[in-house]
Amino acid sequence: MSSTESPAPRRRLSREDRLRQLLDVAWQLVREEGTEALTLGRLAELAGVTKPVVYDHFVTRAGLLAALYEDFDGRQNQVFAEALDTCGATLDERAQVIASCYVDCVLLQGREIPEVIAALSSSPELETLKRKYEAIFLDKCRAALSPFAPGARVSQAGLRAMLGAAQSLSQAAASGEISRDEAQQELLATILAMVNRGRVEPTCH
Repeated sequence: MSSTESPAPRRRLSREDRLRQLLDVAWQLVREEGTEALTLGRLAELAGVTKPVVYDHFVTRAGLLAALYEDFDGRQNQVFAEALDTCGATLDERAQVIASCYVDCVLLQGREIPEVIAALSSSPELETLKRKYEAIFLDKCRAALSPFAPGARVSQAGLRAMLGAAQSLSQAAASGEISRDEAQQELLATILAMVNRGRVEPTCH
């Protein structure tokens, strides 16, 4: 056999590229078979790697689920930040970015992310990650919306209420209970009402 006919040596993935591959395969597995089927051994089988490779990245099944949640929320916050940087400077434009980005990110991931959250519902890993990424998201929302609020201040209670609405509406859209547009428009109305609360309209004398 000539040298030109020899098979090319198998390229060894970097640790970062291997992690990305494993996460992509894990998302696909959850999408097709649900979180019950997601084990480190099954992931290794589908990814075409040995079990030690998977254990090296995630250690436990809970660690894998936490990594999936972190992967989703990290991408969600990146898309949100980029959209805010390029949108207009009015309240309506900023509120629309928040509403559309949140709903779209959940719909893009489909039913997988609610299943991952449910699987980690009693896990300290999820609580830590949720608090971390919620804080990042709420801080961005506060910075974007505060200039339009009375006293240039949006309350933490208001932001929490907005986040609860965002999560509930997005999951309803993902399940098909309501449409994407309905979820976005209702969330937009919720955000505008939260920012405008306490604003007094001038009266004519």
